[in-house]
Amino acid sequence: MPLALLALAIGAFGIGTTEFVIMGLLPEVAGDFGVSIPTAGFLVTGYALGVVLGAPLMTALGTKISRKRMLMLLMGLFIAGNLLSAVAPVFGVMLAGRVIASLAHGAFFGIGSVVAAELVVPEKKAGAIAMMFTGLTVANVVGVPLGTFVGQTLGWRTTFALVAALGVLGLAGVAKLVPDLPKPEGVRLRHELAAFRNVQVLLAMAMTVLGFGGVFAAVTYLAPMMTDVAGYADSSVTWLLVLFGLGMVAGNLVGGKLADRALMPLLYVSLGALAVVLSLFTLTAQNKIAAAVTIVLIGALGFATVPPLQKRVLDQASGAPTLASAVNIGAFNLGNALSAWLGGIVIAAGLGYTAPNWVGAALAASALVLAILSAALERRATAAAPSLVVTGGAPVEKATPVHH
Repeated sequence: MPLALLALAIGAFGIGTTEFVIMGLLPEVAGDFGVSIPTAGFLVTGYALGVVLGAPLMTALGTKISRKRMLMLLMGLFIAGNLLSAVAPVFGVMLAGRVIASLAHGAFFGIGSVVAAELVVPEKKAGAIAMMFTGLTVANVVGVPLGTFVGQTLGWRTTFALVAALGVLGLAGVAKLVPDLPKPEGVRLRHELAAFRNVQVLLAMAMTVLGFGGVFAAVTYLAPMMTDVAGYADSSVTWLLVLFGLGMVAGNLVGGKLADRALMPLLYVSLGALAVVLSLFTLTAQNKIAAAVTIVLIGALGFATVPPLQKRVLDQASGAPTLASAVNIGAFNLGNALSAWLGGIVIAAGLGYTAPNWVGAALAASALVLAILSAALERRATAAAPSLVVTGGAPVEKATPVHH
């Protein structure tokens, strides 16, 4: 694997840390600014919405320049947003800093996925994408717990200053190690937008929203579920999230390797198993050991879908993949927001802290149905495309172009 992937992984590590570390620091931030915890929660929601909106916006703006230069500009935006959060005098300024940082998120992973795939031979594309996303998964094992510890001991502003420093390291890595790949000729914004007319691209994005939403339906409410149902102490939640992160790392790497060999079968197995495990989590949450094992499995199965889904979008939008790739990253965050909202609804309805697991199972099962439908449509399109028959040098029937 090229060294350039390491630079992309470092950037991904910083982005993953800043996205998730705020969840562990909400009480400190709320206390400093004198706002309620639900109000401080806008720092999470604002970031997620910024990713959804920023992914297509920043990618569209970047169609005029080289991908390397755009990656550098995005890391600069990320650094600026985290520095603003670190020095924010009032809550509104910190929220603005979070949104500024989030604008870099979707486009960095979207453009980074395209660059990573171009750095290796075709049969290793999913593995290269997975290598970049390893930075995001490792952030949940190392960056988030460490950032939470630093924030609780030295102050949350220190955490965001250190995350900005990570951004500087990522920027330097991109500048030094990522080759200045030539910008594809003839690719305009309208070509990028044309990818969204492909039903397979839309199906892959819907699978992303539902499949990854299934994971976050459970994980968003993991702390109350583990303390109130499983009986863990509050201090144990950090280590349970580390277990989830370890599962993410393993699932991402295995998913990247297998997606290059059997992409759709991998999606069937991972989404189907995820639906089953989330259903069982309602029962295993009653036992400490069983709950811990289930958390690892949810992380592994959830992130095993990331490389194949991202590669599926790249393959189906092969003519102009950058915008579609970035929007798919926004789809992950849309899934997070949707599942957290649905999980909150079932808890508020009095169904208990394990109820979001059923929501997650339903979302994952829906993603599996879409995967089966996507493959069926692809087979039908392939079968319906007749071979080019030539009689006396003149074509009798022209084959319909099929996206692979």
